[in-house]
Amino acid sequence: MRVYNFGSVNIDHVYRVAHFVQPGETRAVTSYHRFLGGKGANQSLALARAGAPVSHIGAVDHGSEWALDELQASGVDVSGIATVNTPTGHAIIQVDDSGENCILIEAGANARVSVDALKAHLGSAAAGDWLLLQNETNGVEDAARAACARGLSVAYNPAPFDAETAAAMLDHIALLIVNGSEFEALRATLGDAVPAQVDLLITHGEHGAEYRSRGDQIFVPARKVKAIDTTAAGDTFIGYYLASVSAGLDRVSALERAALASALCVSVAGAAVSIPTADAVSHFARH
Repeated sequence: MRVYNFGSVNIDHVYRVAHFVQPGETRAVTSYHRFLGGKGANQSLALARAGAPVSHIGAVDHGSEWALDELQASGVDVSGIATVNTPTGHAIIQVDDSGENCILIEAGANARVSVDALKAHLGSAAAGDWLLLQNETNGVEDAARAACARGLSVAYNPAPFDAETAAAMLDHIALLIVNGSEFEALRATLGDAVPAQVDLLITHGEHGAEYRSRGDQIFVPARKVKAIDTTAAGDTFIGYYLASVSAGLDRVSALERAALASALCVSVAGAAVSIPTADAVSHFARH
């Protein structure tokens, strides 16, 4: 099965700091790096490095060919990424000494994707394929509707979280993927109104992850490691989980593999560069 990922491509500007900047404070950073990022790109890289056939649909500007080259180098099909006159999306990321992060995002070209172009790219999809969505692009609900009409299963990661958007998506998706804080925000907004046909994957960082499906619940612990940078950990988990179930693994095995990949991810600084390969995850699993 192929995964179509309609998602963001960002340029990440990453600043290492002793602690997050406070209101009115100016402080020097300890290092600066530029990386390929964006939840969409990160999840496509995780999918590809986990072994899944993945096609990315999105948009960048004319000066961001290097970002497409990085995606292609990992095996991502980038034929669905349009080149537009709006600057590529970018993120300003602070990473503190504990490995935690805070992020500011400018959508840029990610908010300029043609919905007609998206539907055209889904024209080659087959029933049983997946469409993966996040909240860093325009046209998310239109994309979900188009995928459902073609018999695709839709996985939705509503980040950055928006209650109204998440609520509108619930009738069009098969899998809702949230972290712990997003889940609490969802419950505060919707109560227990998540439809029964929607499976729920909740990541809890260093405390593991759980899967809820029609009354059943699965929990997997996180592998304990020293966290250097948590920036792409959730994206890595999502990509590895979806790649694993697409390849036929059972849910428990897929969750365990995703947890291993996330643990490796937080051990390395950066976003896209920290997403491990399948061989690295297999080696880690044996040690």
